[in-house]
Amino acid sequence: MSGRLVVIGGGQAAFALVAKLRALQDTRPITVIAAEACLPYQRPPLSKKYLLREMSLDRLLYRPEAWYAEHGIDIRLSTTVTRVDRRASEVTLSDGSRLAYETLAFATGATPRRLPASIGGDLEGVYVVRDFRDADRLAEEMKPGRRVLVIGGGYIGLEAAAVARSCGLEVTVIEMADRILQRVASAATSAIVREIHRSHGVDIRERMGLHRLIGEGGQVTAAELSDGSVMPLDVVIVGIGVAANDALAHDAGLETSNGILVDSHGRTSDPAIFAIGDCAVLPWQGMRIRLESVQNAVDQAEAIAAILAGGSAPYDPKPWFWSDQYDVKLQIAGFGLGHDETLVRPGQREGSVSVWYFRQGKLIAVDAINDAKAYVTGKKLLEAGVTPDPALLADPQVDLKSLLV
Repeated sequence: MSGRLVVIGGGQAAFALVAKLRALQDTRPITVIAAEACLPYQRPPLSKKYLLREMSLDRLLYRPEAWYAEHGIDIRLSTTVTRVDRRASEVTLSDGSRLAYETLAFATGATPRRLPASIGGDLEGVYVVRDFRDADRLAEEMKPGRRVLVIGGGYIGLEAAAVARSCGLEVTVIEMADRILQRVASAATSAIVREIHRSHGVDIRERMGLHRLIGEGGQVTAAELSDGSVMPLDVVIVGIGVAANDALAHDAGLETSNGILVDSHGRTSDPAIFAIGDCAVLPWQGMRIRLESVQNAVDQAEAIAAILAGGSAPYDPKPWFWSDQYDVKLQIAGFGLGHDETLVRPGQREGSVSVWYFRQGKLIAVDAINDAKAYVTGKKLLEAGVTPDPALLADPQVDLKSLLV
């Protein structure tokens, strides 16, 4: 194919797709439509090193501006696609112009859920962290002694809590579910992470919801919680999940369900249109999943680039994730969805531990907390489709490497 590829989105998946195409010597015309005014950049550091001002924006860029011109990639910043006309094979841009495509790729990502204005979500001092501007505004609030409420006990909320506590703020985390990380991790991992935060002075309140935020002069000053208590505060960080950016695809008549449905080759219900990254709903082990991770954005984008360049191998997701909180590194291999058993294994160093997930006797995931050896071994076992003897795995005297034989 030599016709134009139009990529909607300017994040990790979009960059990985076009960079891999050029690495594969694919010379087709490429146009990237990026809503932000900034060139594509890394997002994970936004809630960590960038927020702490340990990393500047220029260090987050995947490539400098000159790289795009050198590789024949037309990147249009501060621009959005307002309509996809599949019959005409063209998109309408926010400036009113139209752009023809032969192949179209959605890399539109996801948007953080915000609190409704009816309960104070539009007050000043209430933040989500999705782009560098969000992080810039929040960084100004990170002053010792201030009081912050984090709404949501998932990885995003807990990473923000760790940064705020590291900056000397008084931090409270509320989570409506029975425990933090309930949607994404086992009870064993939740307990380990909960203790880490409490040891750093974070007040974690599970089975606790928000009734409303209270403000004065448009500025948030307190929160009324679901138990009726009122908590004075200065800052609110909202980490209640994200919604896939699939409205444009839906309006174009593509199949969507909190994301854009694709097959194992990344194709949507229109064979000329692909979807990659956080916005894509993938087939995996007989299920449909949406993976919100840098790893998936890169791996899927590169697999689809190979298909566009003439390959035929399907994308087989091999999920892995990570989360940095304080001096703790949590590494996750596999996907623990539907697990029915877990095994906790102490690590060789103080503070290191791993949680191994099983479904019907088969190993499906491992969470490694400050335990790189467990993570690497677990990842290799999963890739090989090997389930170790649980008795051997439970014995900390057994060398993990021996399980790979």
